[in-house]
Amino acid sequence: MDSKFVAHLETLHPQLQRLLAMPPISPDQLPSNMPRKGIYLLSEGKLHLYVGRSNDIKSRIGRHCRAGATHRQAAFAFRLAREATGKVKASYKKGEGSRAALMEDTVFLDAFNLAKARIRKMDLRFVDEADPICQALLEIYVAVALATPYNDFDNH
Repeated sequence: MDSKFVAHLETLHPQLQRLLAMPPISPDQLPSNMPRKGIYLLSEGKLHLYVGRSNDIKSRIGRHCRAGATHRQAAFAFRLAREATGKVKASYKKGEGSRAALMEDTVFLDAFNLAKARIRKMDLRFVDEADPICQALLEIYVAVALATPYNDFDNH
């Protein structure tokens, strides 16, 4: 295996340990001194649900759960709303089943807003990672190691 790639891989487990050692905080009480770039983990108790990465973690967390966040900003909440309403089949064509059409459905919109509120109550952990390659690998590693159910890495 390429030595540069191995060097990246060797950083993953220690970063996972740092992430899990962090006492969880609430997404609506982000500290001012948090790292800008890295990965974040959203959990409910011991159930780890979603891991993401960002070059601006604080802003990204806000977009996941801010009351005014749109379906384009709050992808995790949108996925939770799909699950809650049973509308899990994604459509990338205009019309029924599309994101825009779902947002016009009052039942779905209510589920979306509840999902954002749910995320605001989740436990949040994060770890700094500025290197984009390590950041991408760490997101995948954490998702696989913790079996986060809302990370699928599927192409659209």
